[in-house]
Amino acid sequence: MRVLIDYRPALRERSGVGEYVFQLARALLTAYPPGTTDSPLDLTLFSSSWKDRVQADEAIAGARLVDRRVPVAVLNAAWHRLEWPPAETLTGAGFDVAHSPHPLLLPSRSAAHVVTIHDLYFLSHPERSLAEVRRDYPALARKHAHRADRIVVPSQATATEVQRQLAIPADRISVCPHGRPAWAARTTAPRTGYVLFFGTLEPRKNVGALLDAYERLLDASVGPHNEETLPALVLAGNATDASGPWLDRIARPPLQGIVRHIGYVDPARRREMYEGARLLVLPSFDEGFGLPVLEAMTVGVPVVAANRGALPEVLGDAGLLVDPEDPDQLAAAIRRILTDEALAAACASKGVLRSRRFDWQYTARDVYAAYQLAIEHRQCASA
Repeated sequence: MRVLIDYRPALRERSGVGEYVFQLARALLTAYPPGTTDSPLDLTLFSSSWKDRVQADEAIAGARLVDRRVPVAVLNAAWHRLEWPPAETLTGAGFDVAHSPHPLLLPSRSAAHVVTIHDLYFLSHPERSLAEVRRDYPALARKHAHRADRIVVPSQATATEVQRQLAIPADRISVCPHGRPAWAARTTAPRTGYVLFFGTLEPRKNVGALLDAYERLLDASVGPHNEETLPALVLAGNATDASGPWLDRIARPPLQGIVRHIGYVDPARRREMYEGARLLVLPSFDEGFGLPVLEAMTVGVPVVAANRGALPEVLGDAGLLVDPEDPDQLAAAIRRILTDEALAAACASKGVLRSRRFDWQYTARDVYAAYQLAIEHRQCASA
């Protein structure tokens, strides 16, 4: 099976879709090693940018890399609006499957089309989406989804939304959950440390409510005998155009000095960030999966997350779920984890156990099966 994956999201700073693309490629190459006589997979990773080149990485060494010097925005506009140029022209090869890691098709003359839809927040709140997403996704996602031969989603929550909002039948959707990182659980939890938020600072992540909750906690001791101070809140993730008000807010009292933004964290340092955290907070309005929750559970970090999207599906009973629009509820959940050592230990233990349900090798096998179904659909449609 000749498979082409659009690898551009993993070109620079791997977060969200970029991490998904990298881990999926790595897992596929591990599950179906190239160069063996019985390997059923021939994987090509496509990259294109005016200034960024694919970085060498042993994890994807078995794939063929095609790197073109075409600006990302230019190629996206041509692909999304003109559906040109086809993959065959850009790569000089033919494929059985062309896989786009976002809702819009990767143009191809003859390959079966597969798209990954992580979530549909851009449909319900386009005004809170990033510029290019806001421009193209709401207008085109439905048409592209109906033309795709298979739709891959990371959770049942997203599958339900794809059926409801895009009118895609369930038998055209493959649920392929993400996997946990290859990290060992920490042996002891820090008695001192920080509260951690991991994610791009965009409106969907609901950072404003988290700052509201932290302001509510500032005036109240979190210790049983009023001797413990509130730990720092660390915001780990890239800033966006929409994050200016939040960054201005944490630079002024009362949050000044207690909340800090450290920007993007390289994958090699992510486990270290979780290691030093007393808990992870992810109050997003919507998540198609929520990789930071799974990463935290893997290390043994208690989690407070929103009761929206796929977060309850991933977290289960291994943490506390809250209404993301209620800062008081969010503050109370943070306080509970910080003050109740037994609860924190129970959440950490349950999280480690639950994280073992998620494995990138399972993801690779599920996605490969989705590719097979896409090819069958394409053949039936052409008959």
